[in-house]
Amino acid sequence: MRSITPELVLTGYMRGAFPMCEPETGRVEWFTCDPRALVPLDARFRVARSLARTVRSGRFDVRVDTAFAKVIAACARDRAPDNRNWIGSDIVRVYTELHRMGFAHSVEAWRDGQLVGGLYGVALKGAFFGESMFHVPGKGTDASKACLVHLVDRLRRGGFTLCDSQYSNEHMTQFGTYEVPARDYARMLEDAIETDARWDVEGDPLQGR
Repeated sequence: MRSITPELVLTGYMRGAFPMCEPETGRVEWFTCDPRALVPLDARFRVARSLARTVRSGRFDVRVDTAFAKVIAACARDRAPDNRNWIGSDIVRVYTELHRMGFAHSVEAWRDGQLVGGLYGVALKGAFFGESMFHVPGKGTDASKACLVHLVDRLRRGGFTLCDSQYSNEHMTQFGTYEVPARDYARMLEDAIETDARWDVEGDPLQGR
């Protein structure tokens, strides 16, 4: 019997929970966290000058939803002995189904015809739930960061009110990612789920900067 379904994952998100696989067994477990990390969609989102130059330079050809399977496969790798892969086969299957249904999305960085970085997550009404990102060392330096800049711009233009990062880390805090208590997150999530937003928007990620 399948452990998770697309419908179950969407219901989990609406209740503040998210699935992860236990690295050793592949068993799917459900998690919440308190505090909750959020990527700001307002002026608190920070882009370093060097990264802004990289984004403007056109070093990466940033595309959306053209290689979801490749992005999630690249994310589903052990990063280090103390950072094991939590994206098991059930997670890959169900998020691929969510992508086909129009809920899961990828932002991809391409260079010289190769996928060198990207991220993926789930858009549900006015909330985006970020799941994972990756980059290829060397050729893909700053690729996942460039994808995040494009993601935040798309969410802003589409009218999203919440970008959930789940847990905070040094990589995300450089962009202004902040934490809120679980009770505040629940209220923000409820408001976001009642908000209509659009994923299919285009624009300049650094307009006005």
